Amino acid sequence: MSKFKKGGGKGMPAISTASLPDIVFMLLFFFMVTTVMRETTLKVTVTPPEATEVKKMEKKSLVSYIYIGSPTKSQQSQMNLSTKALVQLNDVIYKREEIIANSEIRKFIDSERRQKDESEIPYMTTSIKADQNVTMGIVTDVKTELRKADALKINYSTKKAKDAN
Repeated sequence: MSKFKKGGGKGMPAISTASLPDIVFMLLFFFMVTTVMRETTLKVTVTPPEATEVKKMEKKSLVSYIYIGSPTKSQQSQMNLSTKALVQLNDVIYKREEIIANSEIRKFIDSERRQKDESEIPYMTTSIKADQNVTMGIVTDVKTELRKADALKINYSTKKAKDAN
């Protein structure tokens, strides 16, 4: 005969989901802002050669890419190009003669350096992504131009060879 009843029949209150859409949209916005999209559209065909000893790059943000290969089918028809090897710097393709005569690689390296912080410039690497069928002559010309631009850290991009076993 007590006056007060024990509240044993009461359960836990439901969890409020009112703030859930806010959290979802905040996460969506965060990933949209921080995701890096592809910076360049490949206009040359590059099939990297295979290598047995492959190392991954540490800081990819400090890497500038130079693509060497034959033009894609769409580029051949648009620009009336031959199937000779071309060099792509960012979204612009150049013939071998233009690279040497106009110092395009030096201009490219200078523009890449201007985009980086001054303390990061010594750690910048230039990666040459050359097609496996490209002659070494055009690669040597690119390396010579890189030397003139004082870009001495060079990396050759390859793909890991599959084991023959």
